[in-house]
Amino acid sequence: MQCRSLLPALTAVFLFSCGNNPSERKTENVESPDTVATAYRQSVELPPPFATKSVQNFSKVIGWPAGRTPTAPAGFEVGKFADSLNNPRWIYVAANGDIFVSEASAEANAVKKIKGALSGKSKSQNLGNSANRITLFRDTNGDGAPDFRGTFLTGLNQPFGMLIIGKTFYVANTNALMAYPYEYGQSKISAAGKKIVELPAGGYNNHWTRNIITNKDSSKIYISVGSGSNVAEHGLENEVRRACILEVNPDGSGERIYASGVRNPVGMDWAPGTEMLWTTVNERDGLGDELVPDYMTAVYEGGFYGWPYAYWGQHPDPRMNDKQRTDLVKQSLVPDFSLGSHTASLGLAFDEKRIMPGPWAGGAYIAQHGSWNRSQFSGYQVVFVPFQNGAPSGGARPFLTGFVANEANKEVYGRPVGVFFTKNYMLVTDDASNTIWWVKAAGKQ
Repeated sequence: MQCRSLLPALTAVFLFSCGNNPSERKTENVESPDTVATAYRQSVELPPPFATKSVQNFSKVIGWPAGRTPTAPAGFEVGKFADSLNNPRWIYVAANGDIFVSEASAEANAVKKIKGALSGKSKSQNLGNSANRITLFRDTNGDGAPDFRGTFLTGLNQPFGMLIIGKTFYVANTNALMAYPYEYGQSKISAAGKKIVELPAGGYNNHWTRNIITNKDSSKIYISVGSGSNVAEHGLENEVRRACILEVNPDGSGERIYASGVRNPVGMDWAPGTEMLWTTVNERDGLGDELVPDYMTAVYEGGFYGWPYAYWGQHPDPRMNDKQRTDLVKQSLVPDFSLGSHTASLGLAFDEKRIMPGPWAGGAYIAQHGSWNRSQFSGYQVVFVPFQNGAPSGGARPFLTGFVANEANKEVYGRPVGVFFTKNYMLVTDDASNTIWWVKAAGKQ
């Protein structure tokens, strides 16, 4: 297979100068509807809706052959941290180095399984019964080979994000934020948890993942909640408290919508040296190969990012018709950084402690799960975006590749989901192959 970047070629051009203070930015002017300039001088090309036919082009996961790994740039090593998991989606690295892995998947009833088999979707991901557990790993000498692996917590409901504050272990189930009593070094939780925030999951629940993160003084918890649909086709009543980032107190009180109009926010992290939260967002499908670009953006308190009424500023979605809200279209913010159309950009982690060497230090790493709604594959890799002074300072470039086995046959070895840092190496979850990979500088112990 010929190596090529899976970042869509027509998505964006980054001009290497940062202008426009993002705190002073305006919403996009639709007098130039086909090109959007972001706050960081990235020029994003937007073709008209339906410029190309919307297609279903699901990948087929074939698994990793023995001895084969993803490919990192020269100067890095890649190895297998763990395998034989059941859809490992997310990781939380505790302050003491304990590594918690949530194992969960989209649950499909008989009808959805049949549809998945007919469309090819069932070959691109793990559909069926969710493992609904958290597994604990310990790597005491930091060599990437864990010396402890055990079941930490079971009986969950599609768990995803995890968090420790004080003596509480938080789990974001698809339908609730749960809190459990916890002591550092504990190897298993048997105590019953307490539901402190009920989360929307009934009816249509297309985007079931719920991520959580706390701020620097641990006074707030932020919860990402994706939309229940592609573009509100099941009714706006199904989207209450969805397509947003919620803010709550650690006891679950004081809930408010921190930002809205974000179709499916997944990764969240704080830009190093700042108090600005960033997130990765999966945008809508069905408008053609190059619409709509997924993105990474700073999350502004009270900000509205368009979904479902508009995208990339004031570009109305033509499918809203009689449900359109022109007042909200006018309020729609332009995201900060395009990550390419249909790349399914999920994981986001900043190399805050600069464990990566040279030009790869200090920036943002984004895991792109890979496309299904594009005639040519996009995503299926981890990309790097350099940051300086809390802002993107260059274009996205591939970092961890080799997930595509044979695009002509639609075959992939795996699909990256999340990116995480320990004190010694990067971890990448690969749910489709039930594997976790480590990446570190060559020769680093």
